[in-house]
Amino acid sequence: QVQLVESGGGLVQAGGSLTLSCAASKIRVAINAMGWFRRAPGKQRELVAGIRSDDSTYYVDSVKSRFTISRNNAENTVTLQMNSLKPDDTAIYYCGVIDRRYRPLNQWGQGTQVTVSS
Repeated sequence: QVQLVESGGGLVQAGGSLTLSCAASKIRVAINAMGWFRRAPGKQRELVAGIRSDDSTYYVDSVKSRFTISRNNAENTVTLQMNSLKPDDTAIYYCGVIDRRYRPLNQWGQGTQVTVSS
């Protein structure tokens, strides 16, 4: 069974940065499309960033130029670098497996809380 473990969340002031990491097991991030999702209070889970096996990426408009998704094939991890954080970025962030069209495949980690204070 695929296991995804997120880490790196926390409390940060607006304008600050955080780096989220997703450690994957029983799935190779090098050959699978992976994504970072978030669920803000009262909102549906949304795809924030995705990376495919060919290194092409997707970002939701609200995070473009601020967030960067990457992967480390040797460590089998996926990272989300988040800069210039805003209070609207406050959410639980989840690592997930996606298909080539950036659609979720319902394999998730437990999530990590990101809180951005104003």
